Amino acid sequence: MSHQIEIYTKPHCPYCQRAKGLLQIKGVSFIEYDVTDDPVKSREMVQRSKRETVPEIFIDNRLIGGCTELFELDETGELDRLLTD
Repeated sequence: MSHQIEIYTKPHCPYCQRAKGLLQIKGVSFIEYDVTDDPVKSREMVQRSKRETVPEIFIDNRLIGGCTELFELDETGELDRLLTD
């Protein structure tokens, strides 16, 4: 089953790079939204996540959180379950 993964980022954000790197290691494709100069996407991110920090990661429209939460899910095995269900 293919999952829609979306990640809101900024290019020079080390947490964004780490999160994208983990998703790439997992071999999953994702949609990246650069919110640096895009006020519409930036507002969308805040409306969806209720947070203003990047990255903000969604799997199948479910807020996962940021880089820390993504790595916590990976450490517990929950990320693999989310990506394979």
